[in-house]
Amino acid sequence: MSISCKSFGKLPDGRETTLYTMTNASGASVEILNYGGIVRAINVPDKSGAIGNVVLGYNDAAGYVPTCGYLGALIGRVGNRIANGECELNGARLTLAKNEKGVTHLHGGNVGFNEKIWNVTPMEGICEDHLYLTYTSPDGEEGYPGTLKVMVTYTWTDENELILRYEAVSDKDTLCNLTNHTYFNLNGEAGGKKIEDHVFEMNCDTFTVVDARCIPTGEQRDVTGTPFDLRKPIRVGDSLAQTDSDEQLGFGDGIDHNFNINDFEEGLRFAAEVTDPESGRVMDVFTDMPAVQLYCGNNLRGIHPGTSGRVYAPREGFCLETQFAPDSINHPEFIDSVLRAGEKYDFTTIFCFDIAEE
Repeated sequence: MSISCKSFGKLPDGRETTLYTMTNASGASVEILNYGGIVRAINVPDKSGAIGNVVLGYNDAAGYVPTCGYLGALIGRVGNRIANGECELNGARLTLAKNEKGVTHLHGGNVGFNEKIWNVTPMEGICEDHLYLTYTSPDGEEGYPGTLKVMVTYTWTDENELILRYEAVSDKDTLCNLTNHTYFNLNGEAGGKKIEDHVFEMNCDTFTVVDARCIPTGEQRDVTGTPFDLRKPIRVGDSLAQTDSDEQLGFGDGIDHNFNINDFEEGLRFAAEVTDPESGRVMDVFTDMPAVQLYCGNNLRGIHPGTSGRVYAPREGFCLETQFAPDSINHPEFIDSVLRAGEKYDFTTIFCFDIAEE
């Protein structure tokens, strides 16, 4: 195992950025930025043994500004949406930024964790390398109470596993729902193919129903008989093809929904498997979070050319954002995202890359 680092250029405001690369014994690698904790590339083999990048990203730091789709970034304090930018905590009303169309609080607010420069400590290991990323969010930042100390550990193994461990503690009761917003395309970023031919399987019996603004209504609906039934392997394009006829798909311009992962009380467990039949690549996801947002890149529209020189278009990548359900603070029927003072937030998500069996 080895870790290297190099300059990744300056942000428009003059801040310097650094790119860290963890490379395993087989030559597969992961590239992580100190800016936003962004996963810039994951380079893994296809069925012929050729190594290629399977995530969307940019060739310098300036490509990530302005924020467009949150490509690859760490998200916080609270991932996903909070209705009307308002909620109540311990009887006090919190007023948060309405940074999505002037209505909804999205992915932590105007300047979320995706725009922070994180402190990075690299540590090479035996059969696995680690990057320890830390950031302290001051009391009141983006309207959230409490000084929140956060550490996210990226681990890359010789088995082509990318492990994300999220840890946090606050000195006041606050909200915390950390996730990562990497866009995957297992066919390879350079190919420019859309994700419709990817085959999905998800360990989820229910999904979270939303309204026209993609805010949960409070209903957790059985996936049976819906385009959200991914419990057996299905070509995701077959579900997306029903966007014009299914109201829920119409609200998100496709799948942009929270799925409740079965057996939350069991801790770390299988959440999803995605296969690209053409390349043969497979990605399995395991987590101890209660839910995962599947976003099929329905509204992805790039501003800058991506890694391979192409401006990204809708459905060129998908996200699997492990999380608490969106707007959980406003829905007592959901598992909430409140982090009590002095208690430890500690969750893990694993992305495992392999080749499908013939």
